[in-house]
Amino acid sequence: MSASLADDLNGSLRVWLESSGYARRLLLGEGGDPWAGGPAKYLSFFTQARGLLRADVAVVDLGEMFTSWLARAPGLATEMGAKKRAAYPMRRMLEEEGPRRLIDEVAEAVGAHLQGQVPLVLSMPAPGAWMAWAQAAAGREPELDDDLVEDAAMYAADFLRCVATRPVGGLLLVEGEIPGPAERYTPVLNAARHYRWAVVGRDVTPGSEGLFNAAIGTAPAARGCDVSAPLFAGEPLPELVTGLFRFAEIPVGHVPEAVLDALARLRS
Repeated sequence: MSASLADDLNGSLRVWLESSGYARRLLLGEGGDPWAGGPAKYLSFFTQARGLLRADVAVVDLGEMFTSWLARAPGLATEMGAKKRAAYPMRRMLEEEGPRRLIDEVAEAVGAHLQGQVPLVLSMPAPGAWMAWAQAAAGREPELDDDLVEDAAMYAADFLRCVATRPVGGLLLVEGEIPGPAERYTPVLNAARHYRWAVVGRDVTPGSEGLFNAAIGTAPAARGCDVSAPLFAGEPLPELVTGLFRFAEIPVGHVPEAVLDALARLRS
């Protein structure tokens, strides 16, 4: 493995885990928040979780960071709804200085801890999903069109500048229930590649996989084969073909012993 997700996608990456919800419950209890105590508390949580699961990719979730921030700073949600423009809630949220400073410090601390052993990947909702989430957080009914999705991509690209000098190796864009028009993600895709980050999309619109360095899902074109359902149901797993990798999201409430057994099977 290496610090570059692009390098690992070329052959050495075999298993990608989504484990943040499971790790939070296991290590911090129901409702535990690793972001609430600042960079030091987050790093402590991160290192414990990594020690338990030994993931091949180190993922830091920006969506979870903003969920935590808004819960602790309700005044920001009020400000996000202060103007009528549909794009304003996300724009105002991503302009907030506190989250920018927090993710910069966390990326620095996590990168120093990893020492280039595995890639540090920032995960965030895909632009349209994040726009709709911000609108809902501001108390509005989500509304989207292709132009608003492109606006969201521009705001996300601007936000990522706050970690441009940190040892980030990749970016994961996670779609919501309805995948967005990935051709409108150009601002954030270009920004990530300017920083030499590989970009991976999860559950993207079929046919748009070529816009990303890799896609994660159950579609035949996905290089990251999502085996979450059969893995945790104890069913047979598809063969791992050369050039592909397996992805699994650990159920939040799964029993630790069963998780370890499933991960052993995943890596076999």
